[in-house]
Amino acid sequence: MRAEKELRVRPIRNGTVIDRILAGQSMNVLKILRIKGAYSEVVTMAMNVPSKALGQKDIVKIENRELEEKELDKISLISPGATINIIRDFEVADKYQVELPEIVESMVKCINPNCISNTNEPVTSKFEVKKDPVQLRCIYCENIITESIAEHLL
Repeated sequence: MRAEKELRVRPIRNGTVIDRILAGQSMNVLKILRIKGAYSEVVTMAMNVPSKALGQKDIVKIENRELEEKELDKISLISPGATINIIRDFEVADKYQVELPEIVESMVKCINPNCISNTNEPVTSKFEVKKDPVQLRCIYCENIITESIAEHLL
């Protein structure tokens, strides 16, 4: 009988680990963080990792970077159960779950092409956030975004 080998990802000295990302959303997390092919730090992404709580999950590790509040808010819209682990000197210095904000402003584009937020008027997009499942309601035209929220992120 052949012993199974387990692949391990090396620990990071400093940075952020985003865990419990909904399976298939890690690429959207990278997009939110504006991480593209030529990025200066090591980024590790694992997709469809077995999870007792979720069945499957994604994980993203970013060395030498802590996330901004706006980035965390965007991540919460596409993966409301994600956890953030701040790593310092190879230890978890802080751990918390992302929280859905009640209102998001200048983060999502309204799906209604006739919405005032999509015109040349000096108006920024603004949505009320409903939980479970996540829904975004435009405060100007009241259109609701329920699916593919990642596609509408600014």
